[in-house]
Amino acid sequence: MRLFVFGLGYTAKAIVDALPEGWTVEATGAAGTVAFDDDEGVRVALARASHVLSSVPPSEGDPVLERYGEALGGGWLGYLSSTGVYGDTSGAWVDESSSLNGRRRERVAADAAWLHRGARVFRLPGIYGPGRSALDRVREGKAHRIDLPGQVFSRVHVEDIARGVVCAFDAPPGAYNLADDLPASGNAVTEEACRLLGIAPPPTQSLAEAKLSPQAAAFYGENRRVANGKAKRVLEWRLRYPTYREGLASLA
Repeated sequence: MRLFVFGLGYTAKAIVDALPEGWTVEATGAAGTVAFDDDEGVRVALARASHVLSSVPPSEGDPVLERYGEALGGGWLGYLSSTGVYGDTSGAWVDESSSLNGRRRERVAADAAWLHRGARVFRLPGIYGPGRSALDRVREGKAHRIDLPGQVFSRVHVEDIARGVVCAFDAPPGAYNLADDLPASGNAVTEEACRLLGIAPPPTQSLAEAKLSPQAAAFYGENRRVANGKAKRVLEWRLRYPTYREGLASLA
């Protein structure tokens, strides 16, 4: 079995680490084996791949489909998308049948394009794991508690994403939400990280007082709960870290 990965970054590396024994992996990216713009090298690797996974986000379009779409063939396709495609639902639940109203229209278009190709499209919420969690933000003094009553987010441990993608090797094409079981406020996650570290939580601030980057502030502009029932039912996906509590405890 041979996997080709477009964009061997943080999440894709975890997926590669979760592969059963006997797989061969080729990839683009800083830690990969071939440059993205090496057309001949990429096409040769695609021709011998049984599975292709893209973690490359769209810009004005999807760079993978635009450059290599005709070379993807008829094997297994996977795409790491985002639950941001659902947009703001004022805290309501979304599942794979929900309408796509995300503010980043290029992300919505890429999600749809990969589904049209017959891919397994993994819609991911906030990703955390080793080196990238509320524990790290607290240690670095970058954690915030924002005064937004009723604001919730979904999240997922990177190892559970990897398990979900591997489970999908034998699953039908379609969209799958890979989120944990407990949507929660960012404040609750920060407070749990502080508890684990024995550090007092940062003061509560307004969005203006926090002086967040435009990207971070836009993140707080959306409020939704992501349902994971389809992935559990169709992929037989089982979470190792069903909530942020177990996930942070493992990292602490």
